[in-house]
Amino acid sequence: MDMVLAVLSWSCLLGGAIFLLIGALGVLRFPDFYTRLHAVSVCDTLGAGLVLAGLMLQGGFSLVTVKLLLMFYFMMFTGPTAVHALAQAAMQGKLQAVVDEHEPE
Repeated sequence: MDMVLAVLSWSCLLGGAIFLLIGALGVLRFPDFYTRLHAVSVCDTLGAGLVLAGLMLQGGFSLVTVKLLLMFYFMMFTGPTAVHALAQAAMQGKLQAVVDEHEPE
């Protein structure tokens, strides 16, 4: 049973790290603010959730797990809300998205 928990927790930790890395690459590779914001919001929410789930599995049922669960709920509410607020501020500030001139309109 301990081996199953170890494999499951490390799978969550590795999966979360991969999603966070993909989000960081999206910030570097995408052309404008809105696509970068989308990449980082989706990957950050899922990546951090998986990392916290992996840590909860490693921590067992204790006070540490309760604290990690509270962090998880806090991140699930504040992350998308912050991204939405940033996108709304950019739209109200009339920040334009980059249009690729090679694509037909």
